[in-house]
Amino acid sequence: MARPDMTLSVVGGIHANADGSNRLFEIALCAPGEPVALVPEPRNRHDPSAVAVFSTRGIQIGYLSAERCGWIGSKIRLGEEIRALFQAAVKGGALIRVSFSGLDPDLPASAPVRRPARLPDWDDSFYPDETWPDDEALGASPLS
Repeated sequence: MARPDMTLSVVGGIHANADGSNRLFEIALCAPGEPVALVPEPRNRHDPSAVAVFSTRGIQIGYLSAERCGWIGSKIRLGEEIRALFQAAVKGGALIRVSFSGLDPDLPASAPVRRPARLPDWDDSFYPDETWPDDEALGASPLS
């Protein structure tokens, strides 16, 4: 039985890439459903189990979170075909969707936008001042 698709966090978006490219900018260019590449980094000096995530344009957007990189990296090293798609941008990073079946993962439906049942009552008694306090202090005439 194949494992179900998973949504994984991509972290480190706030850091610049070694080539100077901006990860958050690249994340902003990504569209839901675009393929992303997962690349193990066994020579990473901070974490030998790190798995880098690259956009379809070949720009790194971050790393898989520490909770999942070891497990996902081991699956990749064992030759399992893991497919990943960009899912969404989040503060400081992104979400990706991965599939272990050899097929592209299904993206979950986005949550509907909730709108208020009715607009708030506006205060119709608001009128702007005819003169700005700074205008008089600067010697300007009202409504000039």
